[in-house]
Amino acid sequence: MEGMRVSQKTRDERREKEIRILVENHNVTQRRHTRQQTRTMNTVGMKCNVRAARVANKQNARATRVVQCRASANNFVEKVKDASKVAAAIGASVLVAGSAAPNAQALTFAEKQALTYLQVKGSGLANTCPVLDDGVSDLKSLKAGDYNISKFCLEPTSFEVKEEAVAKGAKADFVETKLMTRLTYTLDEISGKFKVGSDGSVELKEEDGIDYAATTVQLPGGERVPFLFTVKELVAKGNLGQFGGDFIVPSYRGSSFLDPKGRGSTTGYDTAVALPAAGDSEELEKENTKSTKVLKGSIVFSTASINSATGEIAGVFESIQPSDTDLGAKAPKDIKITGLWYGQLS
Repeated sequence: MEGMRVSQKTRDERREKEIRILVENHNVTQRRHTRQQTRTMNTVGMKCNVRAARVANKQNARATRVVQCRASANNFVEKVKDASKVAAAIGASVLVAGSAAPNAQALTFAEKQALTYLQVKGSGLANTCPVLDDGVSDLKSLKAGDYNISKFCLEPTSFEVKEEAVAKGAKADFVETKLMTRLTYTLDEISGKFKVGSDGSVELKEEDGIDYAATTVQLPGGERVPFLFTVKELVAKGNLGQFGGDFIVPSYRGSSFLDPKGRGSTTGYDTAVALPAAGDSEELEKENTKSTKVLKGSIVFSTASINSATGEIAGVFESIQPSDTDLGAKAPKDIKITGLWYGQLS
């Protein structure tokens, strides 16, 4: 009997020891969870101090934590509202027609330079041009002289395609389209010469940079229209308030491109393999004879603001250029592109 009492006492001691270990582990886990929850809340702008208040019972402590977190969350929501108002004001300042291209929040050049790669990645900011929020509308503040323009950027905000009128006797007009290309259609890092005369005249010559972007839009009927948005070899003249000129539009596809029948301009078959006898017919002449002819487009720039201290200049533009011709097989359509532009003079 005495031996049985000893063994029962030993089992009870072991059980108590196991219970104490379980309680200690639970407390450690709970403290870790609390710290992790605090860190998670801080990452989204809510600073919740779960140890700030010590009260008598758990119910009051839980209520205190909730009140503190709500106060911080309200501050975070107010900040988001302020940022939304700024973005809305910037968007409302530009009135354009046609298919609205998706825009990220507009930032100044200094703000964009302060961002890291991970902050820009996936945000759409890489497809936007900087805005000039501290410039003046007095264009005479820019002194006459020969300048180098750099960081020249063109950001489209709408695309329209000229279509034949459905009604008899009506004229062809530009119609709104739907953008099918991802956020890769902005021209950026363009450089050139910018000359300002003593009489206020302006001459802009484009030289280098990312001056073309393959883009596709869709008409209301479902037809898709590809084109090469570009300002290659642009020469624009006028006054500082408004200046414009012509540029070349290279072929959307290169001379080595092969169509589904294996035909190309500098390589591939001369005619469709299945129709060697009918290769010279007029019906297939456009399809067989590939052309990479360079076309022309025109653009007009309007200057909105200038910062003489930093050399920044910005405004809006409207461009009309031809679409893809499928290597000469189709007649090009006229594309009207409206958007914002930005540059730095030095």
